[in-house]
Amino acid sequence: MGGNRHHHRGLIVGNYCHDVLIKDDVVLAQTLGGAVSFISAVLHALNISSDYVSKVGSDFAYTFKLNHPPIVSQSEKTTVFHAYFFSDPSEIPREDRILKRIQSCDPISPSDLPDDANFSFGMAVGVAGEISPKTLEKMVEICDVVLVDVQALIRVFDEIDGTVKFVNLKESGFSHLLPRIGFLKASAEEALYVDVEEVRKSCCVVVTSGEDGCTVYWKDGEMQISPFSTVQVDPTGAGDSFLGGLVAGLVEGLAVSDAALIGNFFGSLTVGQIGLPEFDSGLMQKVKDEMQRRKMQYDGRDDESRFMKRRGHEQFIASLGAAKLPTSRPVSPDHEMLFLKRSVLEEPIKSVDTKP
Repeated sequence: MGGNRHHHRGLIVGNYCHDVLIKDDVVLAQTLGGAVSFISAVLHALNISSDYVSKVGSDFAYTFKLNHPPIVSQSEKTTVFHAYFFSDPSEIPREDRILKRIQSCDPISPSDLPDDANFSFGMAVGVAGEISPKTLEKMVEICDVVLVDVQALIRVFDEIDGTVKFVNLKESGFSHLLPRIGFLKASAEEALYVDVEEVRKSCCVVVTSGEDGCTVYWKDGEMQISPFSTVQVDPTGAGDSFLGGLVAGLVEGLAVSDAALIGNFFGSLTVGQIGLPEFDSGLMQKVKDEMQRRKMQYDGRDDESRFMKRRGHEQFIASLGAAKLPTSRPVSPDHEMLFLKRSVLEEPIKSVDTKP
């Protein structure tokens, strides 16, 4: 995936959503949601060219915010999620939120994907069950490498109230495609439904762990990637921004360890803002410069070494951290109500299933 960013074209697949944030039964905000919206923000900020396949209803409220217009369904409304947060930990003992799918737009079918194009990379980032095994199979046929957010594969929804639950990956109908994808991203909670030790034999698995950064697993090893400190305001979309940053690093030709660091960097930027993040153009230029400088330090080792931390990784961390510092902004009192107590890079969903 390495090389000049302008020569790399991606295919991003997943529906946009309306997200409603509710704390202690009070509606705080309605925002643009869906993994694709956060990923688009990252890729657009870094000038990475991509096509987007997303569906919304005629009620979609955020077309003015998009650089890539979605497909408008003639029969269904836009997907809506309600995220419930609680001040009192006794209200929700294990996690920080309950997520419910209130309504769902049309699924994305294989025929919605381009037939006359090949892509350097693809990203399957559904949030509401809109990506089927056949659609993912079409993606691996037309993309050189596909990155998948496991939530697109293992989320299921309560038939009565839409509460998000998980099924084991092996029971999802997607497991036969794992040897054909390049990277599978999961949060720490989602990883409980993924047999990481088994799946790492088929593809690279990246598990995000909030304030602890992330861990990269591949067939022959694993490594921990450091986080970036931040003040958390709203954790929504942090994992999506992580995935966008990871892809950006890979497109730039960085080793997986350094690309994952870019993922952590964008996750930390996202949690410092409410809703869809806005990235400072000056900071983005610094990030692009640092990625190019880092790539020039590589010594041309073979493909097997792309998973290993290369000399200079710690300096890369320091350089990105220094670039980020001047853009830090104080949090206003109005934002304090959205402070949540845990994850910095991934907001877990309370699962009503028994853990596998």
